[in-house]
Amino acid sequence: MTTLDETPGFLSKERIVAPEGFNRWLVPPAALAIHLCIGMAYGFSVFWLPLSKALGIKEAIKCGPEIGFFQELFITTCDWKVSTLGWMYTLFFVLLGSSAALWGGWLERVGPRRAGVVSALCWCGGMLISAVGVYYHQFWMMLLGSGFIGGIGLGLGYISPVSTLIKWFPDRRGMATGMAIMGFGGGAMIGSPLAAELMKVFASDTQVGVYQTFVCMALVYFVFMMSGALGYRIPATGWKPAGWTPPVQQQANAMITQGHVHVSKVWGIPQFWMVWVVLCMNVSAGIGVIGMASPMLQEVFGGTLMGIDAKFVDLDKAQLTTIAGIAAGFTALLSLFNIGGRFVWASLSDKLGRKLTYIIFFVLGGALYASVPASAMAGNKMLFVAAFCIILSMYGGGFATVPAYLADLFGTQMVGAIHGRLLTAWATAGILGPVVVNYMRDYQLGLGIPREQVYNQTMFILVGMLVVGLIANLMIKPVDAKHFMNAEELAHEKKLAHEKASASEVGTAHGGSGESNSLWVVFAWTAVGIPLAWGIYRTLLSVGKFFN
Repeated sequence: MTTLDETPGFLSKERIVAPEGFNRWLVPPAALAIHLCIGMAYGFSVFWLPLSKALGIKEAIKCGPEIGFFQELFITTCDWKVSTLGWMYTLFFVLLGSSAALWGGWLERVGPRRAGVVSALCWCGGMLISAVGVYYHQFWMMLLGSGFIGGIGLGLGYISPVSTLIKWFPDRRGMATGMAIMGFGGGAMIGSPLAAELMKVFASDTQVGVYQTFVCMALVYFVFMMSGALGYRIPATGWKPAGWTPPVQQQANAMITQGHVHVSKVWGIPQFWMVWVVLCMNVSAGIGVIGMASPMLQEVFGGTLMGIDAKFVDLDKAQLTTIAGIAAGFTALLSLFNIGGRFVWASLSDKLGRKLTYIIFFVLGGALYASVPASAMAGNKMLFVAAFCIILSMYGGGFATVPAYLADLFGTQMVGAIHGRLLTAWATAGILGPVVVNYMRDYQLGLGIPREQVYNQTMFILVGMLVVGLIANLMIKPVDAKHFMNAEELAHEKKLAHEKASASEVGTAHGGSGESNSLWVVFAWTAVGIPLAWGIYRTLLSVGKFFN
């Protein structure tokens, strides 16, 4: 009996081997098309307030104290709490890490096109299920749809281009993965204002407009994600860029291996766990402050944000609303540095090396976190903001650089699957970072410490996390040769991965030589560039509130 993975067809890996002369710059926009859509996971909080009054419309119909979390899954007579809705956000990143780890090996064997299609079906299908859940006021359907099914789509979509881009850009591994992962950071920058505009259109006296927005966004995302998935191509075995010669390991960076590690072996390799700790600590420190950036700025600087000498607790409702708008601009500014850092730092890592790049993240990041209490006490808003902007650039840069780090250490044959397993570090950090920041804040407030000082101790805890990451990074050395696949094992894995020696082995199922035409490159980059530019423009409008 023929299995699904062995069935030749439109989604099979054999059919997406690029023909001779294919322009590799068509692949990054395909990856961006998927990442810009699934990146909306970061922006789902735009739905929380409208959903918290989905029944009451103007004011939330609050549930009684006897209604617990499990009752809220099914209740239809009162509105959900924002804290309950936040579980969707938690599920996103837990499922992203676990699904990437579980199905990373499958992705390597079936190819990025099939994985991209499954990702589109899960992410967009999950949004449609969530729309039904909103319509019938059934929170369990939202958890199942966007949280669980959508989370699987997140994981597959996130890692779908990694191995492919690294193979297309062996000369610029960091830059290539940086371009795609930049899209994941930019997804919310497009999706959040789009969702806000759509909800305004669909809102009425009887609707908050969320389920209609889910439907519209699911349909738009499906078109983009399917276009990206169908645009994926993989290079023929042995392909390399014109004029590029692979570096000889002894003469070049010894950290860049010529061998390949099987994904099933990485759990037992010390370097994998060192990189795991590196990513976990970098992400924990960054993600811990992302969620608290807005209240942190407001509580530390209070009325000085609007030019008056008053602490946060002394402000009236109108003044609190004003500084909340200013803090939203600060959050938007951080998002720009998060996105830009993904491309800039990953590209720099091609020159500096991955290990040195992470040393900079941890040393410079630690110094900046340690400087925050001093700049806060001095009332120096610009130093405070500049520190966090650079920190967030390195947070994003850590995500974008790590796939190339893995390729350097473990080879390119199964780097997508190995990256999938490494994303369990992200899932861990998604819990660790916010818990440390939020609980430390509450603990400090409980001790009676003024609001403007409650984050000081937290900053030094985050410095400690970065020190742990620095030590782990310094311990990373080239992988022992015993862990690499031998020639027979590698040949077997290539066979399982349906790799062909050249495009001629798969007939003419490539769409002709027109794929290499520069007009297609311009069209592809324009298709992803326009929404990205619109998202940046809307973000800059918010940033303007901060500087004004």
